[in-house]
Amino acid sequence: MAISINTVYQRVLAILNKEQRGYLTPVEFNLFANQAQLDIFEQYFYDLNQFSRLPGNSTEYSDMVDILEEKISAFQTNKVSDTEPTGAASDAQLIQYSNGYFTIPSDLYRLGTVLYNGVEAEHVNKNEYLYITSSPLSKPTNDFPIYIRDTNGVKIYGNSAIASENPSDSSQDQHNPLVSFNYVKKPAEAEWKFTTVAGEALYRATGTVDFELHESEETDLVIKILQLAGVLVKDPSIYQVGSTEEAKDVQQEKA
Repeated sequence: MAISINTVYQRVLAILNKEQRGYLTPVEFNLFANQAQLDIFEQYFYDLNQFSRLPGNSTEYSDMVDILEEKISAFQTNKVSDTEPTGAASDAQLIQYSNGYFTIPSDLYRLGTVLYNGVEAEHVNKNEYLYITSSPLSKPTNDFPIYIRDTNGVKIYGNSAIASENPSDSSQDQHNPLVSFNYVKKPAEAEWKFTTVAGEALYRATGTVDFELHESEETDLVIKILQLAGVLVKDPSIYQVGSTEEAKDVQQEKA
């Protein structure tokens, strides 16, 4: 599932050049393309939250929650800790462990479920952690683990801290627990590759990265890129066209 970045670029250029409104270079296009892709992708989560609070419908192809979940599902992935047996997975598929933390995957966009030996760990903030661990009744166990997350990564606690403050502490859990992150990854950065011939940029398929969004987003990508291009070429009419089309789409989707 992908949208051809070359098709989107040619459509944007065709609209811009129709009345000699300006030219969008490949470098500028790539910047705008990724901004547009992230805008659309981020909107999925706000829309899902909104539509989840509304009554659904039984129509097979038009329930908005189902549509949004289908679009997001292509980005759902999973990584496990590097305590797996040697050769079980490549480094790119593993969560690395360093200085008491399981590191956040570089492509992570939204963290979902954190599993510790197959048991879901509960996310708590640092203030909550202090209260939880202060009582013998609420302390985390291997059956009811918890985790905290900060800029260093994810730290998990069971009967004893997997990510101990003191790694040499004999109380630290040493049985190589299997930790798994289920999460939504970022869309890959789209890029229109080109070769310059006689001063003109010609499309080059080798190395080109297409949009990872659902095919239905092709029109919205064109519209959003046109909005950004309208600001660049200082033509309010281009921005207005994009804004009008975007507003119409939103009204149709949320009517």
